Amino acid sequence: MNSALDLIVTVISWSVVAQHIWATRGHFVSDKMQWPAALLAALVLLTALIYTVIIWSDEQPILAKSVGLLLELAAMALFWSAIHASRYAQLRFAFDANQPRTLLQSGPYRYVRHPFYTSYIMFWAGWAIAAWSPLAIPTLVAIILMYILAARSEERHFAGTSMSSDYEAYRARAGLFWPRLSRSGDRNQQVGS
Repeated sequence: MNSALDLIVTVISWSVVAQHIWATRGHFVSDKMQWPAALLAALVLLTALIYTVIIWSDEQPILAKSVGLLLELAAMALFWSAIHASRYAQLRFAFDANQPRTLLQSGPYRYVRHPFYTSYIMFWAGWAIAAWSPLAIPTLVAIILMYILAARSEERHFAGTSMSSDYEAYRARAGLFWPRLSRSGDRNQQVGS
């Protein structure tokens, strides 16, 4: 057990969780949290506790902890880039029943339609890698499924707005969670999800 590295993983991981919690009230503007979002919040806390216990009770390879930390730091950079790009957009929290107010296409939104969810998935995958345990997999899968459901729900909301045709064009250019890959003969045309 490498206690110094365990401590670094724990502090970085919990600071990222704290930043995500801040965003629910400090950045997103939903009036109330819907039950799926409350379920997601409970799953986040449960997963964070499980991963913390695994980090401190099991032995992980230094490489796994290092790769996990790098992925978490990359996720944090993407998260703050998305915060910066959306600071005036009045985005709603996950699973909000109301229609979106704006369609962002700058910053990380230029490449992915849901950079917050991408950053969350990257973060949880990084912490799961750092934990290096099969016990980390079920909650990781559950969290990823929740983010997919949230993203799909938000995309359905766009269909009912005056921005629906703009959103369809945007969907053709930007990937759901990962940037679209360029075709070999046409660098300006984007393909894939």
